Amino acid sequence: MMGKLTVLALRAVLVVLLAGSVFVQTVMVALLATDLEESGGSLADRRFPILVIVVLGLVAVQVVLVCVWRLVTMVRRATVFSDAAFRYVHVVIGAFVAAALLVFALAVVLAPGEAVAPGVVLLLCGVVVAVLGVALVVLVLRMLLAQAVARDVEATRMRAELDEVI
Repeated sequence: MMGKLTVLALRAVLVVLLAGSVFVQTVMVALLATDLEESGGSLADRRFPILVIVVLGLVAVQVVLVCVWRLVTMVRRATVFSDAAFRYVHVVIGAFVAAALLVFALAVVLAPGEAVAPGVVLLLCGVVVAVLGVALVVLVLRMLLAQAVARDVEATRMRAELDEVI
């Protein structure tokens, strides 16, 4: 079981990341919008899709942070090995897949023209693969959680049978 210090440290990190993502959403996205508008370059006409993709990407990050918070709460209460945990794990997997699709959409939006180097678009495609890889890792962890829940259910059943015998 996670120690109290570990839970506290993880929650502190989650709060900082959530606060940082809200700051980026409110302040930095507005500055990005202004910069794209004032640049007058070929990205100015793609300003709206770029901003929507960035904001939706930040929402995906925030969804993951909230789900991890809920899972840490379940770990602290020793209820993580239950069917309720799967809801949060499924949302995390979905958020990572959505984030990968958003990064790919950003690569598609940035690809035409000379405003962004082809290497940057290629790097974004590499980020897509990395984010999908994280989604696959979480999927494997979900399978491990399923095995643990099944074993916990089996152990509870066996304890009940043993109590009947005794």
